[in-house]
Amino acid sequence: MKDNINNNDKVTLEELELPQDLKKLTLNQCSALCKEIRNVLISTVSKTGGHLASNLGAVELTMAIHRNFNSPEDKIVWDVGHQAYTHKILTGRLDRFSTLRQEGGISGFPKPEESEHDTFISGHSSTSVSVACGIAEAMKLQGKDNYAVAVIGDGAMSGGMFYEAMNNCGRDKQRNLIVILNDNNMSISKSVGSVSKYLTSLRNTEKYLHTKRAVERGLERIPLVGTSVAKGIKNVKDSVKSNILEQSTMFEDMGFIYLGPVNGHSLSELEEVIHMAKSYHQPVFIHVKTVKGKGYIPAEQNPGEYHGISKFDIATGNPEVAPADSYSTVFGKELVRLAEKDDRLCAITAAMKYGTGLQFFHFKYPDRFFDVGIAEQHAVTFAGGLASMGMIPVFAVYSTFLQRAYDQLVHDVAIGKLHVVLGVDRAGIVGEDGETHQGLLDVPMLTSIPNTVVFSPSCYSEMKMCMKKAIYDEKGLTAVRYPRGAEKVDFSEFHLTTEHLFIREEDSDILIITYGRLYNEAYKAQQALKAEGIKCDILKLTRIFPLDDDLGDEISGYKRIIFFEESEGEGSISEKVGDILSELGYCGDYSRITAHGFVKQASVRSCLEKLGLTDVKMADYIRNRSKNNGKA
Repeated sequence: MKDNINNNDKVTLEELELPQDLKKLTLNQCSALCKEIRNVLISTVSKTGGHLASNLGAVELTMAIHRNFNSPEDKIVWDVGHQAYTHKILTGRLDRFSTLRQEGGISGFPKPEESEHDTFISGHSSTSVSVACGIAEAMKLQGKDNYAVAVIGDGAMSGGMFYEAMNNCGRDKQRNLIVILNDNNMSISKSVGSVSKYLTSLRNTEKYLHTKRAVERGLERIPLVGTSVAKGIKNVKDSVKSNILEQSTMFEDMGFIYLGPVNGHSLSELEEVIHMAKSYHQPVFIHVKTVKGKGYIPAEQNPGEYHGISKFDIATGNPEVAPADSYSTVFGKELVRLAEKDDRLCAITAAMKYGTGLQFFHFKYPDRFFDVGIAEQHAVTFAGGLASMGMIPVFAVYSTFLQRAYDQLVHDVAIGKLHVVLGVDRAGIVGEDGETHQGLLDVPMLTSIPNTVVFSPSCYSEMKMCMKKAIYDEKGLTAVRYPRGAEKVDFSEFHLTTEHLFIREEDSDILIITYGRLYNEAYKAQQALKAEGIKCDILKLTRIFPLDDDLGDEISGYKRIIFFEESEGEGSISEKVGDILSELGYCGDYSRITAHGFVKQASVRSCLEKLGLTDVKMADYIRNRSKNNGKA
């Protein structure tokens, strides 16, 4: 940046050293940069996909944070991290922003290995206050006077972890901890329950708070006595506040100083309230109101649809891919069809009504539809309560978010053998959202729980079969897991089953085992190898857990067995099959191709290819294994 820039000069993002140069600019110059940032966000996400609406709403807030705090010495924690795109732009990643969510590019979430300004990984909700509290405590122990700032969305406040952290953090008045609520009156699905109503009541106090700030500013301008008068009327102010609001806020009851609500698109208001919060040197809660999708009309009008979106046309706002063609939509519509004949069926979501396809159920049977907010733990135990009374609850949840409810699955469902059905959406590789969202741990997690049954269908028709069996034929905790996106099927309807199925070639001594969408890849690999004279049988598992008792005997006669699995290897089905073969004294060649560790962002196809789970890679592996006598 030019050393002697005039306050009236127009500046662009490219000519600035970010974030430090932001402090040298006027508010008008920063407002102009906010418009430029919105253009960058819209242009980039239209090409890469990603989280658009939440980021458009947080532009001025992010600008104000970086103008008034000193990152990375001050630690900024984003909750959920999908509202941190502007943060990435303002911390030196503008030149790489076009690579957002792309293979080898920058992550769609904060990632400390990517930048020193990314304090903490945050792909799941409701964690920021706990993180910031720990950071603030560490700073105090280390004798540092920096700030820990947690930026949390109103949807994340429906998660119980937020309240656990608030209750703990507010007790210590000596922490430089500031929690900023980005309140856009909408989580991924519309905010529900008492928290939403409570925030609405707080929003109605805005006139009072504007008046309070105006009086404080006026008193500060009075020479000599202004500050003393301001302190002297504090008790009176608190009394007036009590009379106007009739009660303290719950945040104050937890030990925080509450400031707000303020206009989250006014840089002057934001900077004023942040300056005030910093002056306290104790836990402060700032309530900021924003508009989700701000600055792009399609996103403002449909913020839920533009929360996480694929590529789209900027002029029309239309996504390139019709969402109707997806496992989620088929699951949601099939659940409605089953519910037409059974009033015991209930549907549960954790703030993901549209993402999981349950909007159809909500429209048709609102009394049997429950959106519990971002509270997966509550969702599972709530489902257990419904099941204990003879209802049949179906909880549709992303694989990566189900991880948050492991204890509840064990303690509140499986031990009591309660019949709860899980629709495990986004199972397996999800692609561009990266490590925090890949669904590679649900199989090891669920199969570690006794009294659990897991289905993994290979196409839409098989999923419908599995849903019916899971709902009506099984008794305990039952999961139907399915991937993100649409089915890709080259095999015929004769290959469908809810159990396991052998696809045999005459005189084959090679067996491929797999399940889920990988069956289509294995089928194509089998056909390619067959054309070369290499015969392979396929064992397609559909009910992947528990495994049939006679499975070991059925497969132990093969000379070579290869298991291809879209799951973390440790605790996987392929590991369990290996244990069975070992117990039988199997002397042939058994190998398994799985994920090992966390998988970074890239397209789904690229991720699968890197893992060796595409048809071409499967055929190559089998071909090489056969040539090299069991060595890949």
